[in-house]
Amino acid sequence: MNKLTLKGNWNELKGQLKQKYGDLTDNDLIYAEGKEDELLGTLQKKTGQSKDELKKMLFND
Repeated sequence: MNKLTLKGNWNELKGQLKQKYGDLTDNDLIYAEGKEDELLGTLQKKTGQSKDELKKMLFND
């Protein structure tokens, strides 16, 4: 999944992340084009996963 696909499926991914990590809020999951690194940093802090793990989960890299 690339960044364009992420944008199209973001609502679905947000729901999955909130189910898996109950302490994530809507503010934590704000996706803005060009701000992927900020999103990954926030998710990394909240989930304890590495950026590489998160990229695999979100972008299927």
